[in-house]
Amino acid sequence: MLNSEGAKRFLGEKIFNQALNYLEKDPVNNLDKIFDLLTKAPLAPRHRQQIKGVKVAFNNNPAIKEYVERIFNNIDMEVAKVLAMNFFINATFIGVPKQMQLSEKLGYSVPFAFLIDPTSKCNLNCEGCWAGKYEDHNSLSFEDVDRLITEGKELGMYFVAMSGGEPFLWPHLFELCEKHNDVAFMLYTNGTIIDKDIAKKMKEVKNISPAISIEGDRETTDNRRGKGTYDKIMIAMDNLKEVGVPFGFSVTVTRQNCEEVFSDKFVDTMIEKGAVYGWSFHYIPIGSDPDFSRMITPEQRRKLVDRVNQIRNEKPIQIADFWNDGHITGGCIAGARRYFHITASGHVEPCAFVHFYKDTIEGKSLKEILQSPIFSAYQKRQPFSENLYRPCPLIDAPHALKEIVEESDAIPTHEGADAVLKGEEAKKMEEIAAAWEREAEKIKESIE
Repeated sequence: MLNSEGAKRFLGEKIFNQALNYLEKDPVNNLDKIFDLLTKAPLAPRHRQQIKGVKVAFNNNPAIKEYVERIFNNIDMEVAKVLAMNFFINATFIGVPKQMQLSEKLGYSVPFAFLIDPTSKCNLNCEGCWAGKYEDHNSLSFEDVDRLITEGKELGMYFVAMSGGEPFLWPHLFELCEKHNDVAFMLYTNGTIIDKDIAKKMKEVKNISPAISIEGDRETTDNRRGKGTYDKIMIAMDNLKEVGVPFGFSVTVTRQNCEEVFSDKFVDTMIEKGAVYGWSFHYIPIGSDPDFSRMITPEQRRKLVDRVNQIRNEKPIQIADFWNDGHITGGCIAGARRYFHITASGHVEPCAFVHFYKDTIEGKSLKEILQSPIFSAYQKRQPFSENLYRPCPLIDAPHALKEIVEESDAIPTHEGADAVLKGEEAKKMEEIAAAWEREAEKIKESIE
């Protein structure tokens, strides 16, 4: 294992060695023992409670037990150990308490993670891409990304997500991941260039998990991403499963594919291919050729609340719904509350879907970036609604986003990014927010 000394110091060498022994011999049947061992470690009280909750779910929900079995049966054990250590020990058990302590000391939020685009170059040209308006020739240097990750670790941040562009086109990717082998990296990728060699390299570095973008079946995916893309994605998934690298899928949920990507057929296909998690991102009318007709309806969004919970409870896979999970995350996580976004040109945005900036990474440390006026304006308004099913300042509370931009004097990251704050687009956003508010209140009332 890589960098095990830190985990040994945190857990205690006896607990660490015993947990490792359980993992290597029979991880599924020893999982109860691993849970019990971890609760004896010096964890934050809420982490101890979370472990106990996972133990109960594992023992009482057949789908959860099958999910865990899938993970250990499909993932290379050495990769599993490194990713588990980086994500759970470094990023969560050690990182989160440190972030909270520093937040109190420094007077501003230290987030769990950041999303960075090492390059804006992409080999596809998908319709309605959220990043489609960024210039397509920008790339960050190895030195810049290396510095940001190093500074992030000093603040307790050991989880880094990458997007783009296509992150696998950035030439320094594996060098970076190998250097920072104590960090868990998740890459949003179109998957089309993950051949057998790339998959083997991921197995070698052990700390990368790709989330592959897909729109549904072959026809739906190829219609948006280009003919032949679906088949390339299927090959990529096979290559990753063959070498035991854990991966997930990422769907952009539109009015047209909403039912398809949450159907039993599609979810079961992803499970059969080997995906261990899924990300759901609702289509947002920004970026390249924004189209409001692609946005899911309030009724569709309401149904997703129940459908995603059903999948979590009944199928051996876990899916996160970026907007509808606000009641789980305590509202919007952006604005450096729990994450923020750095573009390939070095602009620092509060969110991948909110294209405004006040600072760049040039000449600024991560500590300085986290004190950005746009982050301060964000955080003092979070949550943006008492109803946490309305977490987003872009589509659920657009008046808040307008206030944030005005207060911080933020600048649009690209031409047209500020259209959502004025004219017909702003009016449409207000109408969409009002329509969803009515549905969200029904959810809140049904729970109360």
